[in-house]
Amino acid sequence: MGGKLCPKIIFEGTRLTGKTDLAFALNEHPRMVGPRKYRYHSPLISGEWCAFTNFPWGRGLINFEEHEEEQALETYRTWLKLFQLQRYYSWMIDRFHLSTKVYQQTAFNRNFDFEWLVEGLQELGFYLVLCTRTNESFEDARVARLEVSGNPSQYDDLDIFRREQEQFRILAEHSILPVLELDVTSKTLEQQTDEVADWMTVTGGLYAK
Repeated sequence: MGGKLCPKIIFEGTRLTGKTDLAFALNEHPRMVGPRKYRYHSPLISGEWCAFTNFPWGRGLINFEEHEEEQALETYRTWLKLFQLQRYYSWMIDRFHLSTKVYQQTAFNRNFDFEWLVEGLQELGFYLVLCTRTNESFEDARVARLEVSGNPSQYDDLDIFRREQEQFRILAEHSILPVLELDVTSKTLEQQTDEVADWMTVTGGLYAK
């Protein structure tokens, strides 16, 4: 029996960069989670869950308002504690602390110090994949997304995403976590998953620290 696979990856980036599709695909990739003789799943969670309000596209861990700050921070503390209690398992996170920092800075000019959180994530062996695309390709990505989106108005102003992408890059450059910037512009989902799997393999990220 080989070593136990338990990669831990946070997928970050602005909208229209394919984070969710990539997370789902990697969560079933045999090089990441092993061969599957029957269907099951590893935890795939998201900071984008709008769990603070009882209506669609409401507020949550990323876009909370000032009066919900303690609720958001307690949620982050709870997630970290859960990861610590179950460190020998794989975790895929579709948007997390960087998304919170970008949104809160842009919307409210509020800066959050997540050093305590990132240090905990580093100790557990979390990796960060920053999904990006070229500025010119956002338009084509929007056209594809509008075919399935239930909230199309959020894609009206693509310049918001272009600006956010640069904010994400700056934050990722200063992260203490291992970071892969993955340009998804001209890559198939299979190519993307293979690139992440290659990176996790050569950096030792497939196994617990």
